[in-house]
Amino acid sequence: MNADRARSLTLERIRDCAALMQRLLESSEYLSAVTDVAEAMTKCLRAGNKVLFFGNGGSAADAQHLAAELIGRFLKERESLPGLALTTNTSILTAIGNDYSFDEIFSRQIAGIGRAGDVAFGITTSGNSPNVLRGVSVAREKGLVTVA
Repeated sequence: MNADRARSLTLERIRDCAALMQRLLESSEYLSAVTDVAEAMTKCLRAGNKVLFFGNGGSAADAQHLAAELIGRFLKERESLPGLALTTNTSILTAIGNDYSFDEIFSRQIAGIGRAGDVAFGITTSGNSPNVLRGVSVAREKGLVTVA
C-alpha cells in the first residue's frame, strides 16, 4: 500500500469515528443508556457489591481493561473497587469449556460468584455470542443487574 492510500484510509477512519461520536452526542437514547449504566454501577459499588466483566476476543481485552480501571484507578486516586474480568483464569475457562461447553464459561462463573446486587457486564461486538448471552441470562436469574 502506498503512503497516499494509507493516509486516505486513516483519514476516512478518523472521520467515521468523529461522525459516530457526533451522532452519540446528539442521541438522548444513548446518553440515557450510558447514564443508567453509570448509576447502576455506582449503586452496586457503593453497596459493597462487585462488577463482573466478560466477553470474547477483543471484548475479553475490554473486560480486563475495565476491571483494571476499577481495581486500579481511573482519572484520580481513590479506593480500589471490586471489578473482576471473567476472562482471565485459564484453568476455569478450559475446565468449564471441556467439562460443559464453551457456551457455559461465563454463566458457570456467574453462578458461582455472582450475587444479587452485583453488576454483570457482558461485552459482545456482534450481540450474538452464545456464552455472553448465557452469562447475562444466568445473571438475570440470580438477580444481578445486567449490562450488555
